[in-house]
Amino acid sequence: MNELGFFVQALIYLTSAIIIVPIANRLGLGSVLGYLIAGIVIGPFVFGFVGTEGKDMLHFAEFGVVMMLFAIGLELELDLLWRLKFWLLGLGGLQIILTTAITAGFAFGFGFHWKPSLALGLILSLSSTAIVLQTLKEKGLMKSVSGQAAFSVLLFQDMAVIPILAIFPMLSDAEVTTSSQGHSLIEHLPGYAKTLVVLSVVVGIILVGRYLLSPFFRLLAKSGNREIFTGASLLLVIAISVLMGAVGVSAALGTFLGGVVLASSEYRHELESNIEPFKGLLLGLFFLSVGASMDIPVVINSPSKILGIVFGIIFIKALVLFLLGLTFRLPLDQNLYFSLALSQVGEFSFVLFGYSEGLGLFREESIIILVACVAVSMAITPVLLLLYEKTFFGLLESKIPKIHSDQNIHKQENPVIICGFGRFGNMLGRFLRSNGIAITILDFDADRVEMLGRFGFKVYFGDPTRLELLESAGLEHVKVLVAALDNPEKQTELIRNVSQHYPQIKIVARAGDREDAYNLKEMGVTYIYRETRETAVQMGKDVLKILGTRAHTAEKAKNLFLKHDDDTFHELFALRADRVQYMSHAKQRNAELERLMFVDLGKEEELGRDPWSEMER
Repeated sequence: MNELGFFVQALIYLTSAIIIVPIANRLGLGSVLGYLIAGIVIGPFVFGFVGTEGKDMLHFAEFGVVMMLFAIGLELELDLLWRLKFWLLGLGGLQIILTTAITAGFAFGFGFHWKPSLALGLILSLSSTAIVLQTLKEKGLMKSVSGQAAFSVLLFQDMAVIPILAIFPMLSDAEVTTSSQGHSLIEHLPGYAKTLVVLSVVVGIILVGRYLLSPFFRLLAKSGNREIFTGASLLLVIAISVLMGAVGVSAALGTFLGGVVLASSEYRHELESNIEPFKGLLLGLFFLSVGASMDIPVVINSPSKILGIVFGIIFIKALVLFLLGLTFRLPLDQNLYFSLALSQVGEFSFVLFGYSEGLGLFREESIIILVACVAVSMAITPVLLLLYEKTFFGLLESKIPKIHSDQNIHKQENPVIICGFGRFGNMLGRFLRSNGIAITILDFDADRVEMLGRFGFKVYFGDPTRLELLESAGLEHVKVLVAALDNPEKQTELIRNVSQHYPQIKIVARAGDREDAYNLKEMGVTYIYRETRETAVQMGKDVLKILGTRAHTAEKAKNLFLKHDDDTFHELFALRADRVQYMSHAKQRNAELERLMFVDLGKEEELGRDPWSEMER
């Protein structure tokens, strides 16, 4: 493809996505189905805007799946895995075992050899992480029982890809040693040597991720260059992909492992926010390519065969999931949604079918039909969920009593995020923590992040003005965001982003001086605190006491001054555009304050020395 041809193809893909995906979202079908429809429309069997290169694009777009697994790995903190253990091993493990056994049994009954039957059962047991998670997020169901159960099953399925990829070569009778990634560097080695090399690479990734990547990212963070950090994030994913492909193992497997290793790193959210735009774009391209590469004539020529296989798969998977949901005491309405949501076949099937074709497990004509069935199952799922919501979901939800699960697997979200942990944020954070308030800290100083981590704070490195980073840190669940950045421009950008996208969150902002406070008030911030004001007035109170003023009088003087300063702040804010009136009114207010202090507090000192009159003299 020449350079002009590449840009024309990019124009076609992006235009189709921009037009069709919003329409699909508007109709409640979800963005994934929108991408699939867009791909079908521009594909060779409808308008023909793209031809056979759609399949080549599909191989490139598979990198979106690789990035998705890396992002999933970043989410797998050990404490989350421990809380998920009941549903993760129970629901997830049993779902794969039962679905594989039943599907393989049907395939064997229809004349497949037991090895391809087992491979097919393993492939069809997987569900679409991209479709299910995106649908649950769009519907706001991630924190529901069905959302938690679905996430647990998907998590186990993603981890199960590792042994599945290891099992497939054992099922192959052909002398095929190439993976879908191409020729490996170790294909000439004996079996035991290949195993040792692969294990060595895996252990190497774990050790490098555990001991070398954090210092490496800390060094990059100190440079203050966000583009370099983004480049390093992409380099990490690509390097692991190339390394795993070189030893004949799935790139997705390696990046997933790399993400798990970095899940406990303080740079986790920064990595996640850097990868997110590329992951989303490539996943969209992946589904576009799936739609474009669908062999529509196969579906048209054998509609009953394709639909029979599709609904057979959906029925088997939904039935297995529903029975498991009953066993694990999911509420009926949530169980039905959970079962339908996971009833399709996942995006990894495209990768695994290509891998199994290289191993000689399936004939090309069988793979064409199976890939078409997978794509149709993915396209049907959002429609089934929409129909279920419109017909049964509300009725069941209102009439069937809930069975409350004792398994609280939802990850605890902190109610407060503090952006910037310098001298101001540090004091505030210590105060809140000492009062039992859980806080999350975001800071762009690598040394400070490392130090706070040692003290047990939940702290992450990154630029807090980036909305995707804030969302990764749990912004949607936050009640109060503390804006305590040292840079006024960054502070303004942070407040504007949060107030625009999350207006329900209370923003408590630190201002360096009165001008900073005016700027924050103009932006609609209600809770504004000048960092030196209370400290300076407290010091003034102590000075009065040293000079002989009674403690009660000094405290009253402090409170009177602060109240007057608050009133003056609001009055002067309205006049700040007119500097002449501003200065005139400021002088009047200062004179008024002096008279007020003398009159009000002078009476308190009638029986003793009057420090105010002495100070005037």
